[in-house]
Amino acid sequence: MPHQMPDIANNVNAQTEGNLEWVGMDHIEMPIMVEGLDEAPQVVAAKVAAFVNLTVPQAKGIHMSRLFLRVDQLANEETLSPESMSSLLQDFIASHDDLSDQAKIEFRFDYHLRRSSLLSKKMGWKAYPIVLTGQYVKGKVELELAVEIAYSSTCPCSAALSRQLIQKAFIEKFSQQEQLSQDEIVAWLGTSEGIVATPHSQRSIAQIKIKLPATIKQYPIKSLIDLIEDTFETPVQAAVKREDEQEFARLNAANLMFCEDAARKVKHSLNGTDYPDYWVRINHYESLHAHDAVAITVKGITDGYRA
Repeated sequence: MPHQMPDIANNVNAQTEGNLEWVGMDHIEMPIMVEGLDEAPQVVAAKVAAFVNLTVPQAKGIHMSRLFLRVDQLANEETLSPESMSSLLQDFIASHDDLSDQAKIEFRFDYHLRRSSLLSKKMGWKAYPIVLTGQYVKGKVELELAVEIAYSSTCPCSAALSRQLIQKAFIEKFSQQEQLSQDEIVAWLGTSEGIVATPHSQRSIAQIKIKLPATIKQYPIKSLIDLIEDTFETPVQAAVKREDEQEFARLNAANLMFCEDAARKVKHSLNGTDYPDYWVRINHYESLHAHDAVAITVKGITDGYRA
């Protein structure tokens, strides 16, 4: 007769009693089909974190395999949408009804979008780091979307200092000439002597988290990315020809910004949406300094995100 396998988690009390806020697994690797608004479902290579709380002080532990198998079911039989995430969280609770009354799930992955260049309209892929999170707390499901968006930021102070040096070089070059032709000026501006200084710019990252409305059916990944990239006007490009690079330089000059400017621009754009709450962190990875310039802002609602 086969021996019954021991179930230590069920049959042995905890060595030290106490409730635990979250117990589960992290870095579960799964291919997941994601339902994005205005986009065809996309398969992503996700890393998943799955948790429940432990409300029984004497319990040895939770049933981790039940969490894993439910995530695996989603990966193999479903697409990831707000509805399926909500169902998954409730199943976590149902499978631990004697131990848990809260659940949390997190999917981290890169989401790929085809993006058009500025003028030549050449197409290329861009990858955006995404985190989709769901929590079941006090009988209510809360959903969150987080994204990182890369863009270029040019320092207004550096631009002003560069203009001053160009003015100085112009005076030194032509101070002895009483009259100047337009052709002479244009020719000089086209030389390295004419552009004696350029402002410094840096690749920058906007980290955005938004709470999602309870009625949402698909994740608004692309629309959120479009909103933020349109706000900055200088998103990092994919395919680039010379005319695109020149246009990118023009846009940088037309959109000079400190990290404070960037944060306020994003805040203004997000205030024009119906997202219940948001959190923004702007990171300018300085080319002048070894440190970063950072600005953080939130919507500022009661019991909402904190900066």
